[in-house]
This record gives sequence, structure tokens and C-alpha cells, in this order.
Amino acid sequence: MIDCKGMEGAQAPADHGISGDPHQPGLDRTTQGRIGSHLRAMYDELMQQPIPERFVDLLAELDRSRKQTPQES
Repeated sequence: MIDCKGMEGAQAPADHGISGDPHQPGLDRTTQGRIGSHLRAMYDELMQQPIPERFVDLLAELDRSRKQTPQES
């Protein structure tokens, strides 16, 4: 079987974090909350950064090409 990383091996385990089974590995709610807070803070800072001009140009080019090409159904 192929695991979640695309390599041969055992099947990827299910998410046991909130299963309630004390024999399964997982993170407690406090730890999950702290990780979530740190991730939100990190990504919020990233979202405040300006979009690079090259990305804006690429998106505009994509929009133009979609308008020129007939839509397939």
C-alpha cells in the first residue's frame, strides 16, 4: 500500500487526536489550541505582506487567456 508521502509502506494512520481513545496517540485540546494560535499568528503576518508584482501579472495573464479561450463544457 502507498502511504500519504507516496512511498511504499503501511497505510497512513487515521487522525487519533480527538478519538477519545486513551490508547491512541494524540494532542490534548490545550496543545491543539496553542498550535492553532501560533499558526494563525504566523499566517496572519504572511497575509499582511503585499502580493509580489509578478503574481499580479500572472493572474492578469491567466484572466486574459480564459476570456480569449472558449469555455469547454
